[in-house]
Amino acid sequence: QVQLVESGGGLVQAGGSLRLSCAASGRTFSSYAMGWFRQAPGKERECVVAISRSGGSTSYADSVKGRFTCSRDNAKNTVYLKMNSLDPEDTAVYYCAANDRGPFLARKLYDYWGQGTQVTVSS
Repeated sequence: QVQLVESGGGLVQAGGSLRLSCAASGRTFSSYAMGWFRQAPGKERECVVAISRSGGSTSYADSVKGRFTCSRDNAKNTVYLKMNSLDPEDTAVYYCAANDRGPFLARKLYDYWGQGTQVTVSS
């Protein structure tokens, strides 16, 4: 098993930036592909980005391509999400998740979840 804890959320103005972190503990972090998801009020939880075990491969949702960058540091058991040019539409609770299959965008393929961190973008 792996335990995940997100941090770095907050309130930011439109056009601003935030960096989220997700710290993992438990089983070997590098065994897991990771994903960042978000859920806005009244909406389905959606995948923002998935990253492979090594960090060499990423897949982004079209809505964040060119604005968000996902990376991981396996030595620090941490995955990051740098968010630039934030828009009020990016307001949501952001979750990191892990699975031992691969860097998929499908929510149902992820087995472990953090508690989430709130990101609020004001206009």
